[in-house]
Amino acid sequence: MARPKATELTERELELMHVFWDQGAMTAMDARDQLAQGGRDLAYTTVATLVKILVDKGFLEQTGDARPFIYKPLKDFDDVSKRLVTDMVQRVFQGSREALLVRLLDGRKLTKKEREVLEQILEGGKQ
Repeated sequence: MARPKATELTERELELMHVFWDQGAMTAMDARDQLAQGGRDLAYTTVATLVKILVDKGFLEQTGDARPFIYKPLKDFDDVSKRLVTDMVQRVFQGSREALLVRLLDGRKLTKKEREVLEQILEGGKQ
């Protein structure tokens, strides 16, 4: 029996999605070049394979039929990050956001900016 296709992002897929979220629509070669500029020098074939996987998973969309193909994000960072964090809270902290906050702080003092952001969130504002 074949293993079902994974729907979640791997570490490399997430890294590549950040390139598309930061830069917008581009070719696989452009994405490879962006990764290389950031210090992650992957082979073009590796990036092209990751792009295909992201298309299959519904995270990227190929636009047009002319080569080189251009790809754009179908899911935005906010939606993906929310889902990933929600999943992590459920799996790691058994649904406890309090346990997550305790782990995030882990005995260290908040910076002034972190405290201000937290106060805005607690007051019902959005950061």
